[in-house]
Amino acid sequence: MAGEPDPNEKTRSDTSTSPDGRSLPPDVLEIDPAYEALGHPRRRYLCYTLLEDTEWSLTELATKIAAWENDIPEHEVSEREREAVSVSLYHAHVPKLVDEGVIAFDDAMETITPAEHTEQVLTALEGIGASVDANQEAHARSEMHDEGN
Repeated sequence: MAGEPDPNEKTRSDTSTSPDGRSLPPDVLEIDPAYEALGHPRRRYLCYTLLEDTEWSLTELATKIAAWENDIPEHEVSEREREAVSVSLYHAHVPKLVDEGVIAFDDAMETITPAEHTEQVLTALEGIGASVDANQEAHARSEMHDEGN
């Protein structure tokens, strides 16, 4: 009826449209941003760590990633290697995952925690990662070695 509010108006404004024209609720991360977020090995590694623990410091993650990339134990990661990964995480990969709502980053404490789309991305990772990223996932989910740190 003319002049009366449309009861479906709120529902339509709370949804987005996928490339194929389907309406999606706002809390669903579409497939393209999800795969773009997971397109870099460092971002995937960071997401895998969230399967093991829900809060990480930037330094802990930089150490784990540097160890993985250099195929060395975490206690053998040099300050230079850790710093290079930390800078990359801070300036490129963490902001990308924050923008997609995959992680939250506390700039003051430099801690990383899950965000609203974490579960969706982790589900996608578990689905595809088990066969293609098994070694990276296993390393990311391993405990940090405190020896020498």
